[in-house]
Amino acid sequence: MTSGSGSGAGRPLIGITGRQYPYGEVAGTPDLLADALVDAVLTDYVRAVIASGGLPVHIPFDVDPVEIVWALDGLILTGGADIDPTNYGAARDQETGRSEPRRDEVELALATAALDRGSPTLGVCRGMQVLNVAAGGTLHQHVPAHACYQHRAPGLIHDIATEHGSVLAEVYGPAHRVNSYHHQTIDRPGEPFRVTARADDGEAEGLEHRDAPIVAVQWHPEMLRTRDPIFDWLVAAAAGGTAAES
Repeated sequence: MTSGSGSGAGRPLIGITGRQYPYGEVAGTPDLLADALVDAVLTDYVRAVIASGGLPVHIPFDVDPVEIVWALDGLILTGGADIDPTNYGAARDQETGRSEPRRDEVELALATAALDRGSPTLGVCRGMQVLNVAAGGTLHQHVPAHACYQHRAPGLIHDIATEHGSVLAEVYGPAHRVNSYHHQTIDRPGEPFRVTARADDGEAEGLEHRDAPIVAVQWHPEMLRTRDPIFDWLVAAAAGGTAAES
């Protein structure tokens, strides 16, 4: 894998996806700017990357996905809205939420470019699902036991068990307690992925690429109040090392 630009005084550049929406959705926006589009990224991801030694880069919707992936050292595909099920050949379940087609388009292209390049990548919640769909996998559209949106962050809800020898086992150990702010899960993993963490009910909570430094988790590590080691792993991988060396 060829590294990215490597600017930032040696700190690896970590791209972070976000949302694009009309500025009018923000309270207090002047009427003349109501239709202007805003690209936004959640600050929790930015702070997590900085804390782990990386230099965060917001990925705007209008950038070329392949070009930006090759310019970066690592990538985070963040949480968010349900993916339109037509992207994995399924009919829409009545419990599937409103999708954001433009975001689906951009992030699936980013994920495909990262898979093609073998870029160090972390998928979070929706990001795990995006990676799986980009790799030809499918999703369970509604698993209500996991939809714990009523809990405030960090809202640790259940344990996950990791597979021995996996990246997630090295990062978290054999078991780890996580939050749960999702109602969709992995059905069939895409060909390059294997499930390396599961909840007590058997639902997939972690995916790892068989050959590349690409890892995804179904929970939200960026929302925890303590520094989460998965971001250390990503920044170390983006720098060409391992978390143990960082």
